[in-house]
Amino acid sequence: MRAVVAINGEAEVRQVPEPVVEPNRILVRTICSAISPGTEIEMKKRAGASPVSLGYSAVGTVLQTGEGVTHVRPGDRVACYGAPYVKHAELLAVPKALAVPLPASLSADEAAFVGLGAIAIHGLRQAELQFGSKVAVVGLGILGQLTCQIAEAAGYRVYALDLLEERCSMLRRSGLNTVFASYEELEASLRSDYLVEGADAVVLCAGGGGAELLNRSLGWLRDRGRIVIVGDMHAELSRELMFAKEAELRIARAGGPGRYDAAYEQDGVDYPVGFVRWTEGRNMYEYIRLLGERKIDVMPLVSKKLPVDRAGEAYEWYLRAPKETLGVLLTY
Repeated sequence: MRAVVAINGEAEVRQVPEPVVEPNRILVRTICSAISPGTEIEMKKRAGASPVSLGYSAVGTVLQTGEGVTHVRPGDRVACYGAPYVKHAELLAVPKALAVPLPASLSADEAAFVGLGAIAIHGLRQAELQFGSKVAVVGLGILGQLTCQIAEAAGYRVYALDLLEERCSMLRRSGLNTVFASYEELEASLRSDYLVEGADAVVLCAGGGGAELLNRSLGWLRDRGRIVIVGDMHAELSRELMFAKEAELRIARAGGPGRYDAAYEQDGVDYPVGFVRWTEGRNMYEYIRLLGERKIDVMPLVSKKLPVDRAGEAYEWYLRAPKETLGVLLTY
């Protein structure tokens, strides 16, 4: 079967062995898969002579189910998340906890971003916000855009920042007005409400070096606020600034509890809901629910849709036209 791999800094489509169905797994024929630019472009850059699979979010049709799978059956469409099981490939063998059935009203295209949706939801959960809380979201790539839409749907007061005006304009078209293309504008807006000056949390969806941004964002927080790092960022903080506000720094680990736990992902052992309310699988369900109820809209964020054989071209778009390229789908 065809699959996308990174090798020697480039993305290629290669023939790889087909997966087999095991207990607690679902064999899926891929309809489309979504590129996660922050993670995948960095993986592509670092790739050496050994091929590395790319991708972790997709939609497909169930072909076969293994022993222990009861929530879907052959013919169902499912949204899937989580490397190394989910990738840009024609066939996927997905653990049952990482495959969510789709309602008939949802298109494969919008559900294909389920991985990024779960990551955005878990990032907001790490902020421990309440109805009416103020959250600043920095970095308006597709992950930041989804984070803002989900935060707005949850009833939070959302303030968004990206230094690219094009990305700010895109978010404003979704209905959010407190979107800024400069630090100064964001800071002024956060100060304008004298009763609730500052943000309860700052969610960082940006990538790259983080010392300057992290320390500046400490100034945006209210007393005992939280900073949540969702993007690929180095954490270098001023102890003095953190001490002054008794601020808290958190890392959001992918889609939520269960990620990278072999018992949960491979063996199909779920966490009891009374002890772990929101696993990565439940966060996936929540993203699909928000889409299905039209509380969020991902389709305006889809910039390109290309057949898998043109995967190399898809990654080049992010480098050649970063202002215009947010979401890219590969079709099979």
